[in-house]
Amino acid sequence: MKLIPAIDLKNNKCVRLNQGREDTSKIYSENPVEQAMFFENQGCEKIHIVDLDAAFGRPEINKKTILNIRESTSVPIQLGGGIKDKAIAKYWLENKINYLVLGSIAVTNKKLVVEMSQEFENKIYIAMDVINNKKIMIDGWTTDSKLNLQDIKKIYNKVPVRGYIITNIDKDGMMEGPDKEFLISQSDIYMKPLIFSGGFSDYESLEFISLLNKKNKTKNKIEGVILGKALYTGDIEIGKAIKILNKNAQN
Repeated sequence: MKLIPAIDLKNNKCVRLNQGREDTSKIYSENPVEQAMFFENQGCEKIHIVDLDAAFGRPEINKKTILNIRESTSVPIQLGGGIKDKAIAKYWLENKINYLVLGSIAVTNKKLVVEMSQEFENKIYIAMDVINNKKIMIDGWTTDSKLNLQDIKKIYNKVPVRGYIITNIDKDGMMEGPDKEFLISQSDIYMKPLIFSGGFSDYESLEFISLLNKKNKTKNKIEGVILGKALYTGDIEIGKAIKILNKNAQN
């Protein structure tokens, strides 16, 4: 299972938000390229980038920074935020971004995302950002989509998406630990790999998800967990976290 560090970009800086609220943004690094290189040098095998400006309708601000991160690192990158059509998706894939993360558009334009998954096979993750353990939120986590996890799963299990990224909004950035019952309920009911995000703030939570993955009897294991604030604050040390996630690994 991979430890996947998050780089959330706003005005070309690494920031973290609380529960996705733009007005809670706090800068943790002035140099995202150096931060990405640090994560790779520490042993991270993948990086999760969110272009917050693009997600909030400002797509040009961080573009050069994202390209510089790609040029400066060799590990796979998954990118989300503002990817709203095939042209944008094609641009990033042609510029060697490995995977795309589609959230709001996967709810509001399901037909297009199904087409994109078929054109860009195994390159798309469907992001399901959940509040109250069931409601999927869109538009920067500001709008209730009126859909739930089961609704989305029924659509995208049938097409060649790479997997799902499930974020528990209630826990994101709060440093309170994940909702364990929620993780248990979601860990082995999908036909595709899962990445979990939201609330992983200490080693005990990593031990829990590692053991949960070991108990998973389906062929599609939990691929990884996304960590953000806990890495930037030093509450979780990368090397130790990777060892915890790997010690119960079966794939």
